[in-house]
Amino acid sequence: MPKIDLRSRLFLSHLFVMGVGLASFILISKVYSPRQFVLQLERLEPMPFFNVRSVRTYLVEGFETTWNRSTFWSVLVGGTAAGALSYWVAQRITEPLTQMRCITQKFAAGNLDRRMAKSEIPELNQLSASFNRMADSIEGIEQRRRELVSDMTHELRTPLTVVRGYLEEMAEGRIEPSPEIYQQLARETRRLERLVNDLQELSKAETGYLTIDPQPLDAYPLLKSLVERFSEQLLEDGAVLKLDCPANLPPVLADRDRTEQILVNLIGNAMQYTPSGSIVVRAWRGADRIWFAIVDTGIGISPQDLPHIFERFWRAEPSRSRNSGGTGIGLAITRRLVELQGGKIKAKSQLGEGSEFRFYLPLA
Repeated sequence: MPKIDLRSRLFLSHLFVMGVGLASFILISKVYSPRQFVLQLERLEPMPFFNVRSVRTYLVEGFETTWNRSTFWSVLVGGTAAGALSYWVAQRITEPLTQMRCITQKFAAGNLDRRMAKSEIPELNQLSASFNRMADSIEGIEQRRRELVSDMTHELRTPLTVVRGYLEEMAEGRIEPSPEIYQQLARETRRLERLVNDLQELSKAETGYLTIDPQPLDAYPLLKSLVERFSEQLLEDGAVLKLDCPANLPPVLADRDRTEQILVNLIGNAMQYTPSGSIVVRAWRGADRIWFAIVDTGIGISPQDLPHIFERFWRAEPSRSRNSGGTGIGLAITRRLVELQGGKIKAKSQLGEGSEFRFYLPLA
């Protein structure tokens, strides 16, 4: 049995309702109207000087003829008008659905810039709005996928080119193997390893597969241990790492490992771009949250670069170059880890004066 589309179903349902109404009108009028007319004539018979019997048959026949003609034209005009109106209404209702089907077909073909128009019908307008939000999300995902492939290709090309160049030169005997060359190859290999690990972490964070286990966490011991650990890595003539955090800070609701990863990324960045001066790790209580901040007196970030620091593979050249060893994904991972734990991160900076990265996590 062939399936009937929605437009045909709506149109046929309108025609069925119209047919039932017209049939009821004809049936009731055909049965009820003549009888009532005859009864009214019989009531006139007792009146003087009025002989109903002589004109009864003529009147009834005339009434039926007139009624039949009027009924015919009423059915013809009313049915045509109702049918045309039903078809128009059905088409108006199904037009957004037809448009949505065409747009989804274009989506399948790779054209993601089409959107649904607004509808006068509230339900269809809500459906159009939901469809457009879904389309925006799909377009954003596709755009991020293309950017990720492009950025990843660019990032992988440099170390692979360096490794291949050294290996080809040594294989052809143009250069002699040396400890310096092996160290350079090891650095490029570690760089590839960091990039792959960061990409895997970012992919898990953005797709929602990253495990988050929020538990009450005492932030002071964690901050203290991190400051002590990183202080051992600082040179005597380099920056000074300090902790500014009250010991009685209330616990936050957070994943310890992910929170430590956030702080390690931020403190590591501050150390990398603060050759001298100070780095302060701060924490304080807000209304319903705990604020964390890493403040340094390093090289800073220019105003035109500041809005982009949490984007993947971002680096402010030349101060944050690829030669510094970073993959450009750390801050993107950091932002996602903060957001997955119900917080938000922001940054402010002055070029040549230093930077401050601040984020909050909810109280336990």
